[in-house]
Amino acid sequence: MAKIIFISSTGDSTEIDAPTGDSVMQAAVSTMVDGIVAECGGCLSCATCHVYVDEAWIDKVGAAPGDEQGMLQFALDPNERSRLSCQIQVTDELDGLVLHVPAAQY
Repeated sequence: MAKIIFISSTGDSTEIDAPTGDSVMQAAVSTMVDGIVAECGGCLSCATCHVYVDEAWIDKVGAAPGDEQGMLQFALDPNERSRLSCQIQVTDELDGLVLHVPAAQY
């Protein structure tokens, strides 16, 4: 289990307990985190679970691989810290992970 903190575009914070082995998106949807739409259910075929990884965590989470980068082109305002939460696997090492949720998803 890992604690994950989602920060909305307005600065509101939501902390959840995410089961190890789940995707961050699965944990966010099951706990109804605002702003994580997840239209495709985690199939890497949309960008509605887009998040920005907090700078303090980017080295642990890593950059998006090629196929994910391609899908991020469809996200609103992607940047170098953008990831699709469906592609981030929850591990014990990510306990305390901070993610910023964009103001809107496509």
